[in-house]
Amino acid sequence: MSATADLLAFADADHALPVAVRADAVRLLGDTLAVGAAGVGAPGEEAILSVARGFGAGEEALLIGTAERLPAPSAAFVNGYRIHCLEWDAVHEPAVVHAMSAVTAALGAAIDRRGGCDPNDALTALAIGVDIAAGLGLAADSPLTFFRPATAGVIGAALAVARIDGAPLHDTLGIALCSAAGTMQPHLEGLATLPFQVANAARAAITASDLAKTGLPGPKDALEGPFGYFTLFDHGDLSRYTATLGKRWLISEVSVKPFPSGRASHAALGALQEFAGMQVERAELACPPLIHRLVGRPYRPDMTPAYARLCLQWLGALMLTDGHIDPRRFTDETMADPQLGDLAQKLSLVADSNDDPNALFPQQLRVTLSDGTKRTVEIAHTLGSPGNPLTEAQCRAKHDLARELAPAAADPRIFDDPLAYFTDTA
Repeated sequence: MSATADLLAFADADHALPVAVRADAVRLLGDTLAVGAAGVGAPGEEAILSVARGFGAGEEALLIGTAERLPAPSAAFVNGYRIHCLEWDAVHEPAVVHAMSAVTAALGAAIDRRGGCDPNDALTALAIGVDIAAGLGLAADSPLTFFRPATAGVIGAALAVARIDGAPLHDTLGIALCSAAGTMQPHLEGLATLPFQVANAARAAITASDLAKTGLPGPKDALEGPFGYFTLFDHGDLSRYTATLGKRWLISEVSVKPFPSGRASHAALGALQEFAGMQVERAELACPPLIHRLVGRPYRPDMTPAYARLCLQWLGALMLTDGHIDPRRFTDETMADPQLGDLAQKLSLVADSNDDPNALFPQQLRVTLSDGTKRTVEIAHTLGSPGNPLTEAQCRAKHDLARELAPAAADPRIFDDPLAYFTDTA
């Protein structure tokens, strides 16, 4: 069989998730829903909600963090934005894909629309969708030009939804390819249209499944064809991923984000946290070119919040000052604070000669304190990754902050019983 056929067979097969994989799926689902609830009211969210209300009437699916219901594609659209807008959502680092985001937003809306779902079926569909979204990233050997969380995300999300809905997988895959979109330009410019692309992927995923159920045909060689995914969006070898299908579950390799900022900032922020409150004269991060490209942008006092979440200079200054990163500090006044700005200028990034366009490591932080003391921190794994998991206290701190940021009326099951919220919203 072709690699595409292997992928579709995996998406369609009966699976019993291993106990540890199921536990990871529940844990990451809870993390994703909590982040989505915290995203209510974030910059740009009101515009997304306003437009989604105009897509059409209906009360099929619940919006994360509020009691409003919209048609399933519209709910997926809003929820996708809420999940990604704070840059706090989980990511598969080697794939460079926020693999939970579009999948959770689309699958949750599809499950809600049908009136609920067996928890094991929901978790299996979630794990499959995340696996495929991350797997497409792992198969790539080209640098990011399209926004991979959206382009890979729509395909993983669409197949997860199709599995729950009983839609033809082959056509769903083809229609999802025709719906795929997302560019790194909003990332470069630091705009709220970056999470819009995750929102769009989640909405398109449900639409792909719905259209496939009507009999609308999708391209049959969507991934490996001459104008398929691995020609247009990424270059790579799909079989590099499909060769291990079912032998490893990629959802268990997904990293959570302790800080609401671009994941490429987290290795440095985790290391800088131990210097919080100290008098730092300068700090330099030696890192692969991808890290420099993603978060090496210069500090500007007129930054947007989206830009600031991807500016390691300012994030580092905030960490050294506060000892943590709080989304409520991303205000015009705080971002233009001259003291934070002066401290930001003391941080720099130096790209190494790593020729892997998707590499996130190795990283080394070199800190010089005002008294002349010099410290070098070798960073082997980013905080929140499987190799450097969050402690119970760190998990609790994120959970508590997300609950604090979420609307007071948010369904408490989001934080206390996320699987029940996800599978039975009646």
